Amino acid sequence: MTDRWARAEELFRQREADRRYRRDDRAWGEHDDGDDYYDDDDTTVIPRYVDDEEEEPPTPAPPAPRRGGQRASATREQAPRRAKRVQPERSERPGKRGKRSRVASRKAAERKRRRRTIWIVGGVFALMFAGAVVFAGMKLVASFGPPEDFAGPPGPLVIVQVHDGDTSTQIAATMHDKGVVASTGAFIEAAVRNSNMNSVQPGFYAIASRSPAAQAVAALVGKDSRVGNLVVSEGRLLHDQHDMSTGGRYDGIYRKIAEASCIGTGANQKCVTYEQLDAAGASLDLASLGVPAWAMQGVKDCPDRARQLEGLIAAGTWDFDPSGTPEQILRQLVSASAKSYESTGLLQSGADTKLTPYETLVAASLVEREAKPQDMGKVARVIVNRLRVDQMLQFDSTVNYTLDRTEVATTDADRAQETAWNTYAMQGLPKTPIAAPSLNALRAMENPEAGPWLYFVTVDKQGTTLFTDDYQEHLRLIARAQRSGILDSSKDSGGR
Repeated sequence: MTDRWARAEELFRQREADRRYRRDDRAWGEHDDGDDYYDDDDTTVIPRYVDDEEEEPPTPAPPAPRRGGQRASATREQAPRRAKRVQPERSERPGKRGKRSRVASRKAAERKRRRRTIWIVGGVFALMFAGAVVFAGMKLVASFGPPEDFAGPPGPLVIVQVHDGDTSTQIAATMHDKGVVASTGAFIEAAVRNSNMNSVQPGFYAIASRSPAAQAVAALVGKDSRVGNLVVSEGRLLHDQHDMSTGGRYDGIYRKIAEASCIGTGANQKCVTYEQLDAAGASLDLASLGVPAWAMQGVKDCPDRARQLEGLIAAGTWDFDPSGTPEQILRQLVSASAKSYESTGLLQSGADTKLTPYETLVAASLVEREAKPQDMGKVARVIVNRLRVDQMLQFDSTVNYTLDRTEVATTDADRAQETAWNTYAMQGLPKTPIAAPSLNALRAMENPEAGPWLYFVTVDKQGTTLFTDDYQEHLRLIARAQRSGILDSSKDSGGR
């Protein structure tokens, strides 16, 4: 027993010494894994008690006392384990390096692409900046020189429209767009030097193309370049008439339009003719002539196509493009006149008179031909009162309307002619207006002056007109007019 304990104690001390020795080996850096020092640790060496009678198991041979041998033995025993542990680490490192290499490559490529994109964008901006600098430089250089201008000679005439409220800059732009001047700058410089530019009126002008700016401005402010400017006097008819006393021609609206439509001079002059306008005005395509909806049915009912547009071109000053066709010219004038009529409240009238807008226009044309401005309201009331009692209007103006030669009083033969306009031979209003009414006549017809009057007659050369609702009084007034020379005793003023 004592020997066994002595051997165990010796073995324990030897192993303790070996453990301390291996720790020193680790400090020398010969091994990486410190866990191996404890793999063979077996300090539990307390011997199992064996009875004397039991067979003692063979005692293992003690390890060699030499340290060198012990270390070599430990090295041989641990080598396989160390190889097993180190091997996986060595096998994993190449994979990690490969993964890191691929990520690094992608990042490098991305940085390269970013740098290339930055260079491209920078190049584009550099080109744009350079172009802007060049353009600004060209504009700056051009600003020091005179604006582009034509040297002449001028080309064919073109029509230029000046709108109401146009400034010199806007007129210059129109001139340039039409090919009259080479640049707006040249026109503006010339316009500044010409004080008459302030007097330019809205309208149409015939000016030579490719003109030097100074000549274009001079033509614009001159009197001869204005075209398409039409003045329609109150009470004017579409067609020409002649005065019975003098034989002189009373130009109709169609002839006035023809004269205003001329462009150019001499052999190169171009005009729309009276006959062309007369033919165009008789067209069945009323929409192409600009007839408004409120007048459409009345125009369709006209028995004479040549007279269907009567009254639809209002009295006043109008501008039209003379380069258009006859139909286009009439459309411009009729459309503009319709707007003018509507501005008086025509479409809302009729509550008192019980007349449609077109009938109001027809009645206004009678007022225009029969009354002085101061008497228009009373004449309008006479018309309304007679229509209400179904009494013939009997106006000499309606008789004269279809006559080539006219005068204030009419003959019995003239009044006996049955037409769609002769109010001596028919009840009610004429089929169409008999002239171009003024806006004053139209307003008078929309709002007639209050009164009972049924008759009126002009009694002296100063234009004094007297009104009455008594027929006998009316006959006495007619006799007075005859004595003053207003009426010829061989003629009659009728039932006015």
